[in-house]
Parts: sequence; structure tokens; C-alpha cells
Amino acid sequence: MNTVGQMGVALIGCGGMGRNLGKQLITLDEARLVGVTDVSAEAAARASSELGAPVFPDAKTLVDRDDVHVVIVATPGFLHREHTELAVAHGKHVFVEKPIATNLADCDAMIAAAKQAGVQMTVGQVLRYYPTWWQILELVRRGEIGRPLGIATTRLNSGCWTGWPAPWRNSLELSGGLLMEVNAHEIDFMCQVCGDVERVYAEADHYLDDPTDYPNLYFVSLRFKSGAVGMLHASTLAAMNDFTGRVQGDEGTIVYTGGFGPTAEIRYARRDGEPQTIRIADLQLEPPIRQELRLFFEALRNGTPAPITAAEGRRNVAIALAAYESARTGQPVVPA
Repeated sequence: MNTVGQMGVALIGCGGMGRNLGKQLITLDEARLVGVTDVSAEAAARASSELGAPVFPDAKTLVDRDDVHVVIVATPGFLHREHTELAVAHGKHVFVEKPIATNLADCDAMIAAAKQAGVQMTVGQVLRYYPTWWQILELVRRGEIGRPLGIATTRLNSGCWTGWPAPWRNSLELSGGLLMEVNAHEIDFMCQVCGDVERVYAEADHYLDDPTDYPNLYFVSLRFKSGAVGMLHASTLAAMNDFTGRVQGDEGTIVYTGGFGPTAEIRYARRDGEPQTIRIADLQLEPPIRQELRLFFEALRNGTPAPITAAEGRRNVAIALAAYESARTGQPVVPA
């Protein structure tokens, strides 16, 4: 496979996230979008118009092309295994959206197939590259707060109590439920700060009358192998959005507010220092989706491991499944 110079890319899945990936992809010198495909002719036509790439009748026809080197899988989570296995069977590298899959059997099959084919696979855990969370990870890596001891993160979404517009998102089996379809990002971020998870305890329930067949309010407690502890508060039925959190270290503390918004900011302080504030609007960073794609293509070109590994994607799924099991049984659960 030619991975030197510009690489041809196939986009499978032309919904909102697929088109967003495509829009950033076509800004990269390293890549050329060969074509797009989707089970919805309307979605494929829209992506073709926005991205300037031809529509192919099905995934196999597109992936089978010799000028395709990388496949972006942006279909719903329950289809990720099917499309990933198709891609790697044709010797293509894979960028798969989060969650990597909706169950561990699919995760393991995808990872094994990519390994056997000798291709790279990465997972779109893009929250790492959004300015607020990117800057927090930089502060932690620099040792600004010492060793992380605890982390709490809140992601409350409003306006979803009537259900998701796409019917598959309302199904636990098809979407992976709230902690995969939405909070795979927060789980990944918490693990980036504190490391692997030792055990999970969760309380959850389904409130009001939204059509999802899974809980829509979670409090998830995490014990990390490092000794740190964490809490995730997640819901889709809040009256107001809330993207806030804090990281407590043995030498300092970080607090963030505003999340993705224009007023987002980070405040941090060491025990022996004055509090400092970072206004996210003042940061000049690469667009997050572009960065995650660019770093993957750089890894392919240099023959280095993907910056976000499939194993990390699997870990996030395992933690979510442990939380589901804990909420069902009322007992702590060790992630598989």
C-alpha cells in the first residue's frame, strides 16, 4: 500500500459527523477524498455537493478502489464492525468514529481484523482536541497540579427529552446508549487525566417520557488504578446545557466552565501560587476534527502508532458497559 505522499480516502457515512470529517479532511495536503457513500441517497448527495467528491452506490464498490488507502467509518455505532472489517479486508487503514463499537465482541473482532491485516485503526475521540480539554491535558502533562487525585466532569444536554431525531440513537442496542453515544468523550478524557479504571459504580434511571430505551440520567463513580477517583454526571434531559468540571491534584487544582462555548475558561492554581485564568477564546488552535485527522495521517506517513488507539476506544466501551451493569445490579463492576 502506498502511504507516502497524498493518500486517497473513502467516506462511509454522510450524516452530520461524516460531513464534518469530510470538510476538515479536504483541507489536508496529505489526503484526497476519493468518494462518499451512504444508505441514504439524500445524505450522500448532500455530502457530494459539500465536499466535491463523487457518490458511490455502496461501501464495497468504493473501498475496493486501488486509489483508496484510508477509510473513514462515520456510520452508526452498530455498523462500525461491518464497515471496518470490510475496509481492513481490502488492506485499508481505518478511522472509525466513537464509540468504536457498541459491544466488546465487536471491538475485539475489529481490533483482531486490523492486526491480522497489518493496518492501522484509530478512533475519533475528538474531545481531546477541543481547546478546553486540550489545554487541561496540557496543564496536567506539564505537572501544573502535580499527580491527579480526583476528577469530576459534567455534561448535561438540554432539548433531548423528546428523543433523538435519528431513531437509531434512541436504541441501546444500536447506539450503545448514553455513555457510548455521547459520553465516550468524557470517559476518554477522564482516563487521559487519571489513567486506567479499576472499578465502576453507577446510579442511573430513565426519567420523563423521552423515547430512548435506556437511562437518560447517570452518576458514574470511577476508581482509577492510579488511586485517583472520579465522577461523571451525564444527562440528556436537563433544562440547561452544562459542560463543566474540575481536576484535583496533589499540588493544585483545575476548574473549567463553559465547555464548548465562547465564554469558556479554565482557572487553575497551585497550593503555593495565585490562581490563573485561561480564556479559551484567546487560544489559537487548529480545528479539533482537522487535528485528529492530521495526526492520524502523520502517523501513517511516519509508520508510528495512531495517536488514539483502538485499544483506548475499546477501554471506553468497557467502562460504559461496566457502568450499565453496575446501575442494573447496584454493585461495583470491574471493566472487562
